[in-house]
Amino acid sequence: MEAEEGTQQPQLVLAHKLFLLTQNDVDDIEKVRLRDEVFNFIIANDMAPLYENLVANKIFDLDQKALDSMRVKIEEELKKLDEKIADAEENLGESEVREAHLAKSLFYIRIGDKEKALEQLKLTESKTVAVGQKMDLVFYTLQIGFFHKDFDLISKSIDKAKNLFEEGGDWERKNRLKVFEGLYCLSTRNFKKAADLFLDSISTFTTYELFPYDTFVFYTVLTSIISLDRVSLKQKVVDAPEILTVIGKIPYLSDFLNSLYDCQYKSFFTAFAGLTEHIKLDRYLHPHFRYYMREIRTVVYSQFLESYKSVTIEAMAKAFGVTVDFIDLELSRFIAAGKLHCKIDKVAGILETNRPDAKNALYQATIKQGDFLLNRIQKLSRVIDL
Repeated sequence: MEAEEGTQQPQLVLAHKLFLLTQNDVDDIEKVRLRDEVFNFIIANDMAPLYENLVANKIFDLDQKALDSMRVKIEEELKKLDEKIADAEENLGESEVREAHLAKSLFYIRIGDKEKALEQLKLTESKTVAVGQKMDLVFYTLQIGFFHKDFDLISKSIDKAKNLFEEGGDWERKNRLKVFEGLYCLSTRNFKKAADLFLDSISTFTTYELFPYDTFVFYTVLTSIISLDRVSLKQKVVDAPEILTVIGKIPYLSDFLNSLYDCQYKSFFTAFAGLTEHIKLDRYLHPHFRYYMREIRTVVYSQFLESYKSVTIEAMAKAFGVTVDFIDLELSRFIAAGKLHCKIDKVAGILETNRPDAKNALYQATIKQGDFLLNRIQKLSRVIDL
């Protein structure tokens, strides 16, 4: 079940392929290839519980012969594992008993039986004393959570891991947990915290079972761009040697990052268009695709407008390599949503920025909230006899 060092956990590779099978943007020819790969992997690993689930969801047609064959192999393997556990309990020590229970846990994970895997992991934990080994069991639980995208299970497991670290724990496992938590934050749209956790782990990354290092850098850059200020982005991302070594291997990502920082907006939009397909077909980013597209456009438009007190719409459209009508429509939406602090003079064809003064804004907010509170008190006084 365990992935070799430096490779992604096979079940998570499978999860990504299953995700692609459900996407309309994937070509039919590609889906045929993916379906064959998934089916062969399921047969090779006797994943009968997962296969039954896929058949029920109409992703696969039922092959009764293949299913029966997998069930027979599972029964045989479980019999061997139970015999090994019984032998360890009768003739061997506590560590051998734990290893036998762990082997059964990993078998349930391998065949995709979520409930039984979690039950067996709990049983294995009851046989475990060392904090480090308990942490490893939490990591297995987290992998199950990410395979099924069970965010409640992931959240509870992360909290459990943090409590275990209060009892002790090595730095390597702590750094691995940061990446797991970062991926959880990414999956639940907490991009700011995800960026902080990924950046903390970038020089100590060893969590290859979750994703390759290239993917880790991809997530780090994407979350950092919409979370960090310009100075921090330069220090932690643009000039980071760990990122510079691999960013060129990821299509469009280097242009996406550097053109934003260098204010080359036409190049930025070109790279942005190239990355959209990659983001849309990412299993963890897909649910947040539209949100991320809006946020990154807010960042780049805000950066452009910060340089001007006023600028013509035509000049901005030219800088971004788009039409005046496109920019007009884009900015009107963001201004109406309160994302951009400017106003459009359509007659003169000019954008006028009105950057809010932080102290003044805080003062106005206090006044507004105070008035609201006084109104509530006055209404309350009418119905309560003091």
